[in-house]
Amino acid sequence: MTKTKSDATNAAEREIVVSRVLDAPRSLVFEAWTDPKHVTQWWGPHRFTCPACELDLRPGGAYRIVMRAPNGADYPLTGVFREIVAPERLVMTIDWSEHPEEWHDLVNPTRDRSQRPSLAALQTVTFHELSGKTKLVIRIGFESIAIRDAMVKMDLSEACMQSLERLEAHLAHT
Repeated sequence: MTKTKSDATNAAEREIVVSRVLDAPRSLVFEAWTDPKHVTQWWGPHRFTCPACELDLRPGGAYRIVMRAPNGADYPLTGVFREIVAPERLVMTIDWSEHPEEWHDLVNPTRDRSQRPSLAALQTVTFHELSGKTKLVIRIGFESIAIRDAMVKMDLSEACMQSLERLEAHLAHT
């Protein structure tokens, strides 16, 4: 099936993109994204911790990462790796269905509370070599513009940027 320009525009409208140049070689940045010992040190916004990380790093392999907020609430992320091209690209699904009920209410205030939609998204992370540094680009594509807009309203981009700040600090000490 051939994608049309309107398909590309619609996909871009359902997407959040975050990028950052990190002062670390691409191989190390890729390792920090794919080794649970690293991930638990930096994943999540400021003041969050990451008490659990399980990665089955292969196409079709599952992952589970738990972020813990300062108030003790857990925000698990699960998904499946679709593509792994070391050290260039990771493509994975993201499922937020295990997040707390209050979070789901923020995403969709009119939702049927008897159900927890998966809010599945597709995340592509690319690692670009820049003379010893790495330009990291995260693209998160959502099922609808409405879900994307809810994530924008909840400041997902800022949460991602804070996580990347933590990654950069972790890499500086690695």
